[in-house]
Amino acid sequence: MMGGVSPDPGSRLDVAMSKWGDRPHWEFVVTYLGEDEHGHWAGLPAGTAFRRPGADFVSANDQVTLLPHDGWWVATFHAPGAVTWMDLDGAAVEVYVDISTPAAIDGLTVRCVDLDLDVVRGDNGKVIVDDEDEFAEHQIAFGYPAEVVRAAEESCATVLAAVSARTPPFDTASSAAWLTKVAAPS
Repeated sequence: MMGGVSPDPGSRLDVAMSKWGDRPHWEFVVTYLGEDEHGHWAGLPAGTAFRRPGADFVSANDQVTLLPHDGWWVATFHAPGAVTWMDLDGAAVEVYVDISTPAAIDGLTVRCVDLDLDVVRGDNGKVIVDDEDEFAEHQIAFGYPAEVVRAAEESCATVLAAVSARTPPFDTASSAAWLTKVAAPS
């Protein structure tokens, strides 16, 4: 993923997610925090601005994003104060996993292609898969190759099971120390 070179802790990284066919999607800035057995962690303090065509928002809480060493996903772990979702029975988002192509670093930019499917766990423990309809529509509209569809579906099933079972890194303990670094940067 990183080409063998990790950014220095404290480095600013621009995240540029796209949709299939190089269509722009979410863009935001993170601070590289470090690496562990799960992958590379980046911090997003409360107040981080997120932008995509047609939508902007500012985070209400601290978050950390995990770019796995190996995997078709990118996970974000939320400190208390996250947005609440009706699909989670009004619970706040605790874990939000974008099913995507493997993340890569290009200079100081993180790039991946969002493949629509999201696995979300609320702080009440409820877990859902979001945007299955969008995934089905985009397979046709954007011409996802069969191998990409298969990889996204397999990744979603694996992540769903791990998030539901709270298997590391999708437990709260794996992200807790990293969230502390966002709340009280060195």
